Amino acid sequence: MTDDQCPAVLVTGAGGGIGSAVVRLLAEQGHRVYAGVRDDRGQPPGPVARPSGGAGVRTVVLDVTDPDSVAEAARLVARETRGLRAVVNNAGVIVQGPLELVPAEELHRQFAVNTFGPVYVSQAFLPLLRAGNGRLVNVSAPTARVRMPFLAPISASKAALEALSDSLRIELATWRIPVVLVVPGSTATSIFAKADTAARAALALADPARVALYDGPLAAVADAMARQKLESVDPVARAILQAVRANRPRRRYVVGSGARTMGLLAHLPAGLRDRLVAGALGLRGPAPAAPVSGPAAR
Repeated sequence: MTDDQCPAVLVTGAGGGIGSAVVRLLAEQGHRVYAGVRDDRGQPPGPVARPSGGAGVRTVVLDVTDPDSVAEAARLVARETRGLRAVVNNAGVIVQGPLELVPAEELHRQFAVNTFGPVYVSQAFLPLLRAGNGRLVNVSAPTARVRMPFLAPISASKAALEALSDSLRIELATWRIPVVLVVPGSTATSIFAKADTAARAALALADPARVALYDGPLAAVADAMARQKLESVDPVARAILQAVRANRPRRRYVVGSGARTMGLLAHLPAGLRDRLVAGALGLRGPAPAAPVSGPAAR
């Protein structure tokens, strides 16, 4: 098949969870898929493309936090295709815990993967998107708009990603390259368990007296999160497929009841929103803020 008959798509973070579901669905629908993964198994430096076992799927080893690795991956894909239908920036991590106690290296990792990574990928693959009349699909999170306690790092990283996406949408309008945001709720993947493990490791190295200050609030949040219903990745994969294939994709696809509820919260007055979030998590809400008046109100 030619590229026009079987349009190519790059998906980052394709090693599991949402990414692997997206790769599988795109391949089933006839797309050539470059499945981007970060390989920790001792592969030689640089990208490696190899069949993944699925028809039309090629695994590309790239580290989204390394601009040189991303650029090499783009050169590899350019040798095999004339253009891309889409780039799906799906790779992501969650860094959580009391912001007071989050190690600096964890903060850097959060932004390196969730914010800088999509920028590096977009910069390197935009020539292929122009050639393929393609589009950019960035996977965000509800916490980009409703910032959650003890999730400040991911909230900030995804808020930055959404701001970058909104700016880039206008920048790329000249070439009619849509920039799409897909916002999934909490899905049944390993990302939350990995985040919890990393957070526990960080707290184990922190000052015990300062950690003890958060024992009560962290326990309350853990109880609330344990009652949370995780949703299937399949609706998220279908939304990304729609964003890839639609002639006129929407700017934003919100997937799942949890994400839609968070979207409603985002439109509430800040004070009410803060109280509702705190109450849902079993936390004491912030004190009411003084009304804003004078020059600051403008």
